[in-house]
Amino acid sequence: MKTEDPMPPRAVLIGAPGCGKSVIGRRLSRALGVKVLDTDAEIERQAGKTITEIFATEGEPAFRALEEEVVAAALAEHEGILSLGGGAVLSERTQEALRGHTVVWLQISAAEGVRRTSRRTHRPILAGENPDERYRQLLSERTPIYRSLATLRVRAEGRPTSSIVRELERRLTAKGTAAVAETEAEQNPTQEQA
Repeated sequence: MKTEDPMPPRAVLIGAPGCGKSVIGRRLSRALGVKVLDTDAEIERQAGKTITEIFATEGEPAFRALEEEVVAAALAEHEGILSLGGGAVLSERTQEALRGHTVVWLQISAAEGVRRTSRRTHRPILAGENPDERYRQLLSERTPIYRSLATLRVRAEGRPTSSIVRELERRLTAKGTAAVAETEAEQNPTQEQA
């Protein structure tokens, strides 16, 4: 008896640091009744240390290599909601692996991102003399990548998280229904389509 391959993630959340991927991912997974996997948390679990410690002891290239492996495995094996770290999309391998998936870009402005991340010191990519300017630079560099990968875009500022989750639940359910109908039409063409 052949075992079925796992389904792809229901949705992959991408976006700048502080856009809400982890929180929205958890709440969306509950709303949809699926599991959530946060790749930053999975990296820390596998490495046995925090991302800050990985950056400090092994450097960013080692972190990015581990991140690339964790994301590839998650895309192949996880069936629920997948939240990627903000810089995971920098990897060309990850960009290619994301093609064909439902990729949700949680969009926030630079001002909102700075406001949200300035309260936290655990983001090593923003460490240094001017984290606000570094954030703006990261957002400028990554926005074209987020834009190119996104199959859905959602404004993730200026409204309650519950509103964002409801919108995503509605859009993902509609997208899933459309995908099922399209697959069924491909498998059972009518005379008009043949």
